[in-house]
Amino acid sequence: MTTHPWRISALADRHLALGSALEDWNGMGTPWTYDGDLADMHEAIRTRAGLMDVSGLKKVHVVGPHAEATIQEAVTRDVRLLHPGRAVYACMLDDRGCFIDDCIVYRTGPTAWLVVHGAGDGMAQLTRSAQGRDVSIRFDDDLHDLSLQGPAAVDFLADHVPGVRDLRYFHHMHATLFDRPVMLSRTGYTGERGYEIFCRREDAPAIWDTILELGESHGIIPCAFTTLDWLRVESYLLFYPYDNSEMHPFEDEPAGDTLWELGLDFTVTPGKTGFRGAEEHERRRGKERFRIFGVLLEGDRAATEGDTLWADGRQVGVITCAMYSRLSRRSMALARLDVPYAKQGTPLQVRGSLEVDAIAHTLPFDDPEKRKRTAVG
Repeated sequence: MTTHPWRISALADRHLALGSALEDWNGMGTPWTYDGDLADMHEAIRTRAGLMDVSGLKKVHVVGPHAEATIQEAVTRDVRLLHPGRAVYACMLDDRGCFIDDCIVYRTGPTAWLVVHGAGDGMAQLTRSAQGRDVSIRFDDDLHDLSLQGPAAVDFLADHVPGVRDLRYFHHMHATLFDRPVMLSRTGYTGERGYEIFCRREDAPAIWDTILELGESHGIIPCAFTTLDWLRVESYLLFYPYDNSEMHPFEDEPAGDTLWELGLDFTVTPGKTGFRGAEEHERRRGKERFRIFGVLLEGDRAATEGDTLWADGRQVGVITCAMYSRLSRRSMALARLDVPYAKQGTPLQVRGSLEVDAIAHTLPFDDPEKRKRTAVG
């Protein structure tokens, strides 16, 4: 549904020209779809490279003598371990130990940080943590984020950015791209080797146009936001709130999921205490009500969000996101599955938009050892 967003991408006219209606995500008009086939966009990112505008992510600068302490209290990772040029994926919890947002934390200097988060309460969390501290919290929509993802991304960028092949996974560097200043980050949301290009609003259109023009010989094409749903199913990448109880509520409990249930407990640095929700997070270990798990369906049709999963004559789960890949010829889904059924090979039945047999399947479906995104050279 088209809305009236309060955040405007500098690339809005490019998206409209590609056929997008600029639906709202996170307060910004976002190209959920283009006129092209999503299967072609998915194939481009898996086999060549695709360019996406992910400026709808919220960018927050945290700067000052107490910036490290502010972030340390707000997120699950021990950010004291980061040096300038490094980044880390982290989660944020509420006082109940439940997930409220995820983010990437970039250390850009001794007392300077950039926190990039999605549609959750990340900004409020940082503001709360900043109370009484010598730190400034500044939201930045001038900073745009273009994501170039896929195996050809490094080959393309290597022609224009010296040293990019040496940039390691979850590291970032300042560079010049097409004579414009950028921060280049070895991150992304696709499961592929990719890069996020942070640039000024005024530079975003020229960078976008030049990548597509010069990248045509590499097979680079513009990709709509919904392509990420296909990629994230294969690569086990969650998207708040679509996989969460905010969208799939419990009958008798308030919304809120633990990291143990979501499979995000790895984002807590071993031994770290003192972050918001830490004690409740630990107390709820082993008390999972469900698990995020994969589902492999028979046939060549994709399920639909909200399709139910059945076993032993009762509902045991719900599908949160699904796709069919013409590359692997598999119909796959992410699901919230009752704990006893979240085991590889458990027989299931899908009911709803289609009725087929399926099995529970470990995640991720694609590149389980993460060799692609962490490749060197």
